[in-house]
Amino acid sequence: MNILLENGLVYQAGQLQQLDILIIDDKIAALGQDLAELGIDLQKRIDLTGKLVTPGLVDVHVHYREPGFTYKETIKTGSQAAAHGGFTTVCAMPNLDPVPDNPAQLQKIQARNVADGVVHIKQYASITLGRQGEKIADFKALKAAGAFAISDDGSGIQTAGTMYLAMKQAAACGIPLVEHTEDNSLLFGGVMNEGERATELKLPGMLGLSESSQLARDLILAQQTGVHYHACHLSTKESVALVRWAKAQGIHVTCEVAPHHLLLADCDIPADDAMYKMNPPLRSKEDQQALIAGLLDGTIDMIATDHAPHSEDEKQGSMCEASFGITGSETAFSLLYTHFVKTGIFKLEQLLDWMSAAPVQKFQIEDAGFILPGKTADIAVFNLNDEFELKEEDYLSKGTNTPFTGTKAYGETVMTLVAGEIVYQKED
Repeated sequence: MNILLENGLVYQAGQLQQLDILIIDDKIAALGQDLAELGIDLQKRIDLTGKLVTPGLVDVHVHYREPGFTYKETIKTGSQAAAHGGFTTVCAMPNLDPVPDNPAQLQKIQARNVADGVVHIKQYASITLGRQGEKIADFKALKAAGAFAISDDGSGIQTAGTMYLAMKQAAACGIPLVEHTEDNSLLFGGVMNEGERATELKLPGMLGLSESSQLARDLILAQQTGVHYHACHLSTKESVALVRWAKAQGIHVTCEVAPHHLLLADCDIPADDAMYKMNPPLRSKEDQQALIAGLLDGTIDMIATDHAPHSEDEKQGSMCEASFGITGSETAFSLLYTHFVKTGIFKLEQLLDWMSAAPVQKFQIEDAGFILPGKTADIAVFNLNDEFELKEEDYLSKGTNTPFTGTKAYGETVMTLVAGEIVYQKED
């Protein structure tokens, strides 16, 4: 299909400029002014005056729950939620049942991703068999089968010896190792950040040390092995400082921060409300400010949602019983734009880079993150001008477990195109 997107404010080559985009079949054919005058036979001509047009957003950390937990989410609903948020490429974690810890199981999930996904879905394989943290999987075979990277996300690797051997193997075959850093021996049954607010709510606290101590171990191991080590969802000021030190040492480390850790601190938790229970938990105001500073100074490379849908029953009642996790695909861009760009803390160009170009460059993802002639037509369109409300009935994910429902925001997704096909369009 030939589509002309006209008069949008296009983010391209690091700049915002009013351009037309000509799409022929699945590719961007041309960028410029007045492209309708080329006389191309068009099936659609869409006026985007006053709208922001960006590369499709890229999220390296989502949970789609299929196979094994489809009552929470499916590949179809998760990818529809991604499209609703302006994401066109996502990377799905392996905490599934069965776990993709061998080529046969990995390829089964990849086939489902292609069949049911409305966006591009890259699949993680696990570091250890069954994600049990003990016997290491065959990374060379998993990479050959198409694994995006390896991770036991949801669980930290508890023994240094296992992590060291995993890093050596990952470095040898050139696959990124992506780690959820958490020392289980330092959790002590916590359900929210250890601190004044946990005491006020009479809830057991989670030490930031459980994250930063294992991250410190891993960074030294990464220095020894030369692996591309990626730290998931940083949440503490100590973690930011450790990554900053590691980068100064030349260690091949990248890292991400989740929107909720930028937007909220533990003091924002109004009550014993399971919608505020996630892992890692919302930390202190000081931690929150360190994460923002880490993004701005380049220590933190990218933003990733950690979209983690759960059923309604799993997020009922006290934090002590509820599941950890928050959804993010459908709310991330609008909330970050509203809270940080409109207030002048971030530039729009920075936010778009952290959510598109940076993950593409750091993970060497092909054919994503940029609007350029010859590239696949993965494009998102946002309305920055009109305020809207985040409503549960508008979510396309099965999971509605977010405390942001009811929030007023700017930056609503108007349209998302994947390979030249409109996969989401806001109803008039």
